[in-house]
Amino acid sequence: MNYMKKHIFSLLMIVMLVMGTLSACSSKTTSEETKQTAAAGGNTVAPEDTAAPEKTAAAAENTVHKSKNGIETKDNGAIRKELTSIDLTTLMGNGINLGNTMEAYGHATLGIKAEVSKYETTWGMPVTTQEMITGMKKAGFNSLRIPIAWTNMMDFENKNYTINEAYFNRVEEIMNYAFNEGMYVIINDHWDGGWWGMFGSATEATRNEAMTMYTSMWKQIAERYAEYSDYLIFESGNEEIGNRLNDVDIAKDSGKLSEDECYKMSAKINQAFVDTVRKTGGNNEQRFLLIAGYNTNIADTCDDRFVMPTDTAENKLILSVHFYDPDGYCQRYSVTHWGSKKNYADMNETLAKLTKFTDKGCGIIIGEYGVLMEGQSNPKDNTTDYYKNFLNNCDYHGYAPMLWDCNSMFDRNKQEFVDKNVAKIFLDHSLATQEGKSQEDIKAAAKKAMDDVVATLKDEKAVNDKEAKAWLMYNSSDWGMLYSVGDVYDPTSMTEGIVPTDVQITGAGQYKVGLDFTKTAAKSANSVVFSAVGIANGEKLYPGYVITIDEIEVNGKTYKYNKKSYTTSDDKKCTRVNLYNEWVTEIPKEARTIDGNLSKVTPNLLDAKKLGNVKTIYVTFTYGPAKK
Repeated sequence: MNYMKKHIFSLLMIVMLVMGTLSACSSKTTSEETKQTAAAGGNTVAPEDTAAPEKTAAAAENTVHKSKNGIETKDNGAIRKELTSIDLTTLMGNGINLGNTMEAYGHATLGIKAEVSKYETTWGMPVTTQEMITGMKKAGFNSLRIPIAWTNMMDFENKNYTINEAYFNRVEEIMNYAFNEGMYVIINDHWDGGWWGMFGSATEATRNEAMTMYTSMWKQIAERYAEYSDYLIFESGNEEIGNRLNDVDIAKDSGKLSEDECYKMSAKINQAFVDTVRKTGGNNEQRFLLIAGYNTNIADTCDDRFVMPTDTAENKLILSVHFYDPDGYCQRYSVTHWGSKKNYADMNETLAKLTKFTDKGCGIIIGEYGVLMEGQSNPKDNTTDYYKNFLNNCDYHGYAPMLWDCNSMFDRNKQEFVDKNVAKIFLDHSLATQEGKSQEDIKAAAKKAMDDVVATLKDEKAVNDKEAKAWLMYNSSDWGMLYSVGDVYDPTSMTEGIVPTDVQITGAGQYKVGLDFTKTAAKSANSVVFSAVGIANGEKLYPGYVITIDEIEVNGKTYKYNKKSYTTSDDKKCTRVNLYNEWVTEIPKEARTIDGNLSKVTPNLLDAKKLGNVKTIYVTFTYGPAKK
């Protein structure tokens, strides 16, 4: 992605002293705090060591110069060595993604020689203009993330990894649109047709080619945009650096890595990214680099198996994660409401986990988040409540959030939000509105707003610690139907109209759980993508007990299957039996059955391809201790 960075600050700002950091986020010595002035384009060093950098919405005029493709830009090409990753995320403010645009994948359908605009618009987005990016800045965004598919015009199938010059130039044009507005820019390699699955190939030569292509791409990108200032940030990847290294989009023999091996491969990829960029020299020796967390998932990234790369630069690595919780509300249409006490608690607790990194001096960018509304003309109920609390969390913790949007929440053609209430939230949290306020005041106001909301909510806890509750988790294959998916029993997390049959567990015995979809708008669930019988507090109250499936009833008829289930637990609290879980590739070590025999067990009692529309589904099971 091409990015031009701008400015020397006219307003004084003081840079925060940061403690030692995690792995390559760390520095050997604390950074000097500086005040930047516009005088003669120079910097003056200030001795203060207690103040954080003040957010500022504007910068002084910069020297205009031409980039490599002859386009004039306001980026001054300066690298501020004294800034740390936490300083930068504070200065970046709120950001937005230019979604489904330069990462739109037209390689397979357009070939590699079409006009760049054909790739840019192949997923239905308009051609990006300066007016669109200017509109984003006016709406309260100070950073732009540009996802990119670099192989769109690359003959990589024939091991030619040269990035097309026209593609380079178009990315650079868009970067400069943002630099002209004083915005920070992030560029990455984003899905890109799924070539990342080559890393999980059964063939060593394919795995080696994947690394060769990856490092070749980043060497070209780093060299092509080396002249840009630290307003340009390189990001190692997207959600693919994790379990999706096993994807079979391109490498059909992929899927051979265990999860532990995926963690190790992810670390290897992120380290190669840092080493490759640093070796290109110049500004890239000190450029801020954004490291993709494992699956960009917060819980997976906080796992001790995830490690940040080492770095020759000090305090220049930032961690990238995404946040779309709860999935049924944020990314699907199965849940239409948000705002329970549990919803707020889940968001606050999940985002607070990232202090594992900030406490050690590593800045955080939430590279994607949002309550998506593609295909809808209006935002979902409670979208404003969701965004308020999310942005308050980011202000409180010092994270830089990047809204995911594909010309739906923010209309690029009209250069405005489609909803005035949502628009106000982003303006209220913009750097322009916060300018002049201290970081301490911003954090205090954010924390107070979060606490005030929670104080008004009723405690609708579905189950207490002294009771066990059984229920049927369900997600339809089109993600349109959902009921309480996850290890925490939450009957409020459901598609409107579902009638559940949940049951209190009182000890060993036979029980029945189920779901009736006939009262929903769709009248039925479209097959299944995930389903399980769960027992809240089962592991705590009935340790070692086993769930044995006796009968599955679908649409009033007994469902025939000739497989055997197993009992397990992901969180050591909820007891679970999978009825359909296509993501399970290995039977867990802690799996158990009534007779202790695991030779023929499966996570898929249901056949998703043959299940069809489900109006009702009920599961009868026996619960009790395993045989001795």
